Amino acid sequence: MNESATRATVEDVYDAYGRRDMERVAALLHDDIDWVIYGPIEVFPFVGMRRGRKAVLEAIVTLFELFSLESHQREIMIVEGDRAAIMSDVGFKQRATGRTLRFRVANFMRFQDGRLIEFREFADSFDLVEQAIGHAVEL
Repeated sequence: MNESATRATVEDVYDAYGRRDMERVAALLHDDIDWVIYGPIEVFPFVGMRRGRKAVLEAIVTLFELFSLESHQREIMIVEGDRAAIMSDVGFKQRATGRTLRFRVANFMRFQDGRLIEFREFADSFDLVEQAIGHAVEL
């Protein structure tokens, strides 16, 4: 993919995700997608490694069952060939508690044949756990 096609596909992925348009999200995922969101699975059951479209969609559905997307602002997008790096400021409301988790997240993507084939997400998971449980973690 050239950079303008990659940029357009990134925009399409984020727009579909923001609208919770799972049909469009599914269409943008490669059958063999390699997906990792780094974080503690015990607190956030949708994180971890997922392989294949079905497993990724199940993780996204679990995320939306537990949280509602309150805000998503892409701050930086760098595109090079078939790869993109995105830094965003996001807010999710935890359905069980009503708490809003605000944080920055970095996503790294690779596309093949116009679809997302590799995804990595990084955030300050220690801060996220403290926000999710509603207090500082004592060490």
